[in-house]
Amino acid sequence: MSSHRSTSVSEAAACRVLYCFCPSQRTTGFYDGQESDSETHRGRDQEIREKTLGPDHPDLAAALNGLGSIYTRQGKYEEAEPLYKRALEIQERALAPDHLSLAYSLHGLGSVYRDQQRFADAESLYKRALAIREKTLEPDHPDLVLLRNSYATLLRATGRDEEADALTAVPTD
Repeated sequence: MSSHRSTSVSEAAACRVLYCFCPSQRTTGFYDGQESDSETHRGRDQEIREKTLGPDHPDLAAALNGLGSIYTRQGKYEEAEPLYKRALEIQERALAPDHLSLAYSLHGLGSVYRDQQRFADAESLYKRALAIREKTLEPDHPDLVLLRNSYATLLRATGRDEEADALTAVPTD
């Protein structure tokens, strides 16, 4: 585990405010066609977190992932990829190897690679994320369902429809 520099109460409060403020802005902005505002807020969130928490703090990875997600939805893969990679590097140094936050970064980077048709790279990341989420989440958890659907999209793109169907099949009682 890496050590993190301490922050003042006001710096920590600023991060909490941005943490609470930015997700709603991201969601609202994206669906209202104002994603550039969301991108600005997420970029500012990243700057504040890095300044107040330091460059290796796990909370910075959350901001990096959020901005990476925006760039991915915009098709700006060259901008999204380094953000996800940096988030993953921070998390791999600071968190347990099966920490749920790692799965978010792995899923995000995997989706960038899938959309770029880098299927082998994407699949290894999806498999790692799936192992973490299956270990920690209920089978019907929305994050796990979303990951399975992302992975199934990759499988279908590579002609593996039966595997995709099995991955997304709803268990019957």
